[in-house]
Amino acid sequence: MTFNPDIHHRRSIRLRDYDYASCGAYFVTVCTHERECLFGGVAGDIMELSAAGRMVADVWHGLPGRFPQVMTDEFVVMPNHVHGIIFLVGALLAAPGFKHQGAASSAPAPTPNAPTLGLIMRMFKSLSAISVNRILDRTERPLWQRNFYEHIVRDENELTGIREYIRFNPLKWPDDAENPVNAN
Repeated sequence: MTFNPDIHHRRSIRLRDYDYASCGAYFVTVCTHERECLFGGVAGDIMELSAAGRMVADVWHGLPGRFPQVMTDEFVVMPNHVHGIIFLVGALLAAPGFKHQGAASSAPAPTPNAPTLGLIMRMFKSLSAISVNRILDRTERPLWQRNFYEHIVRDENELTGIREYIRFNPLKWPDDAENPVNAN
């Protein structure tokens, strides 16, 4: 089906004027297509990863090797989604004292070639989909839903709360809205 703007009224869920290549912490969630449980199961409070789940985790943890400006933080693979925190840590090639117009002198600014959060997530979704579909012998089926959820982490207290949310996510699986058992 081709995109028809008269029918498909897609609007971005991103902040309109925010630079998603800016240094900072981002909380992201990505769900599988049609919430299909492919990555393992939860036993008690432990997420037991399948081969596909291990592959997704490997791709996530490999992101800093692909993008020097990226640090990964807390992360969990759930049966049909992932939660993680990504830090964009700034330009490695910018000279000391370099600043973009409008940037505070004490705040590191991204280089013009800094990856955006969207580019990083596209890479994650693409590489993990190729690997998972290969090991599951799936063809012509999407692994991930379109888009991803993101939240800009604004301070240390929020970061601590998000880390706890991610860490304890398997414990909350029985009541999770993404759990197919809870579907309406």
